[in-house]
This record gives sequence, C-alpha cells and structure tokens, in this order.
Amino acid sequence: MFWIETNMGLNKNKIVGYSALFIAIIGSALILIGVLKYPDYAIGFSTAGVGFYAIAWAFNALRGRI
Repeated sequence: MFWIETNMGLNKNKIVGYSALFIAIIGSALILIGVLKYPDYAIGFSTAGVGFYAIAWAFNALRGRI
C-alpha cells in the first residue's frame, strides 16, 4: 500500500488522456484498415472509426473534470 501512495506517477487525468490517445489510434487504424485492405466494407469500418474518435473526444473533454 505504501508503494502505491509514494510512486504514483500517473494520476487520473493522465490515465484518461493516454486512454483517449490510444482510442484515437485505434479509430485511425480502423479507418485505414477499411480504406486500404477492405474497400468493400470501408463504410462500416469508417463509421466505427469515427465512433472511436467521438469516444476519444469525450474522454479528452472529461480529462480535467474527473
């Protein structure tokens, strides 16, 4: 317990920021996979990627408020 209290380099805001970045990267990967590898299903992949962007944007907007 003492180790967690003294060596805590990441607070809640940093964790939410890193998760927003990771989710945005996944959204970009989904869009690129849809456009480059599966052009027949590009609309579905792009829609899912934009959804990931929306979630990352919401995480980024909540970053200073939690």
